[in-house]
Amino acid sequence: MHYTIDLSGESRSFPTGDPFLKSASSNADIAIYLGALFKPDDTKAAILIELGTECLGVHTGENAGEEGSNVLGFSRYRNGDDAPSSLIELVRQPATLASAIEAAQTMFESAGFEVALCSDQAGRIIDRLMRPKYNDALRFLDEGLATAKDMDLTCRMGLGYPDGPIERVERGGLGHHYDVTKSLFEIYGTSAYTPPRRAVVAKQRANLK
Repeated sequence: MHYTIDLSGESRSFPTGDPFLKSASSNADIAIYLGALFKPDDTKAAILIELGTECLGVHTGENAGEEGSNVLGFSRYRNGDDAPSSLIELVRQPATLASAIEAAQTMFESAGFEVALCSDQAGRIIDRLMRPKYNDALRFLDEGLATAKDMDLTCRMGLGYPDGPIERVERGGLGHHYDVTKSLFEIYGTSAYTPPRRAVVAKQRANLK
């Protein structure tokens, strides 16, 4: 399916040179907003807004659990500074049009992406699942439970993970991990999302530069 892109600044989902950017049309039934303020348009099959950790409702407004239209949110999963993955988290609201969901899924899947549909919750699926695990691993490292090498080896060999939690979160950037966990902690207020000491240190060091 054809789509247009309104880009402002750098997109985390589709960095400069990404093939998805190059395939955009000048006029299409699906409009994608990457960092730009979106414009409501009921004539579009779907309007897609790139999200950070925030809810789609920040952009559309909410209405007592009845919000929804042809507007969806999305984020292409990316581990910090790593290259973006092929997974798209597609965010719907309670009354999002089924036709808009279908149009968005079809477009992304036609472009070679895997699509996971989720409700409008800050952090969506992956960050809400994985950030507490990274926090636990970083805390265990501080407590001397095991070395980073041994924890990563255990997860690779014992659980079949492609990489361990310490090497993954450090490769993505502890400063980025701080930003995400701080945002989730402010929203949910649970200790699982409290920025860990090592991420705080990394962020403070970055701010000194």
